[in-house]
Amino acid sequence: MIVDAHLDLAYNAREHGRDLTQPLAAIRNAEKGQSSNGMATVALPELQKGGVGLVFGTIFVMPASSHLAAIGTKVGYKDAAEAHQQGMAQLDYYHRLADEQNNIRLVTDRHSLDEVVASFATAENHLLGIVPLMEGADPIRQPEEAELWYERGLRLIGLAWDDTRYASGAWRGSRYGLTSDGRRLLEVMAQFGFILDLTHMSEKASLEALDSYPGVVVATHSNARALVPGERQLSDTQIRLIGERHGVIGVVLSNSFLKAGHRRGERKELVTLDQVMAHIDHICQLTGSADHVGIGSDLDGGFGAADIPAELDSVADLAKIGDKLRERGYEQRDVENIMGGNWLTLLRRTLP
Repeated sequence: MIVDAHLDLAYNAREHGRDLTQPLAAIRNAEKGQSSNGMATVALPELQKGGVGLVFGTIFVMPASSHLAAIGTKVGYKDAAEAHQQGMAQLDYYHRLADEQNNIRLVTDRHSLDEVVASFATAENHLLGIVPLMEGADPIRQPEEAELWYERGLRLIGLAWDDTRYASGAWRGSRYGLTSDGRRLLEVMAQFGFILDLTHMSEKASLEALDSYPGVVVATHSNARALVPGERQLSDTQIRLIGERHGVIGVVLSNSFLKAGHRRGERKELVTLDQVMAHIDHICQLTGSADHVGIGSDLDGGFGAADIPAELDSVADLAKIGDKLRERGYEQRDVENIMGGNWLTLLRRTLP
């Protein structure tokens, strides 16, 4: 059973009009290469085909003021009310999927998690679990509203994608770290047992959060800055601290995040699973084990099939990462943990 800790399912369904219940070939045929998000790599049948049993499904909305709209977002939010409305619509999408698709479960507690895992004990009828994750906290209109989101199934929150009123992001070089609202939001999150996602936060904001947040801390989709420069990647200090907090880091499969200097649109053959192994190796070496790294592919998160490693065409190919790990000499237990077990362990000790 594979776990992917970061997929923008609701965003792609609502923003790009993708019917993710259809086969991937049908989605690609309908778009005929015209999508501003690149050639699609994710569909629900494709996830099941690849043995993916659990994903963290994001709630992702973009500020209208952002200059980072290379992923073709049509509708951005201008204020907290619009961010809230758009974010709730994406959470509604996940609830509808779970209501309408017999094989999908919204994973919000250990019982629903165990139900998904147990389905993989048989050869047929595998379930797909979705854990709701908020990428950028502006849809939370005030910190106390986190309780409402928790009641509706949200379990992970990242304070920033771009700069937010809660924390500075990693894109713009902002240096204000956590705001007073951000510190208050962390207090409320701790009361309800939210998992804090440090991805996209500036290093200053993330270090302040690591120092003040008592709960579980992860980075759902981040690579190593030592291999690919830029604050969007994790420094060695951040990686070590996440490991010390028993967190997990999900490796991103965007070629520009895997190989230094690689640009979107360059030949995908220039990046292979060897680069994925390099980031996994680096995290394992810094944290002292293979217990703090997993997959957070971010497939279809602003890039498509042309911008992922040469051996991969879709999310159904994630198992090839496990094959490569075995080739590199990783023990079977470590392979299983990296491919999903580490995320499952973390969720079991965190979910109610």
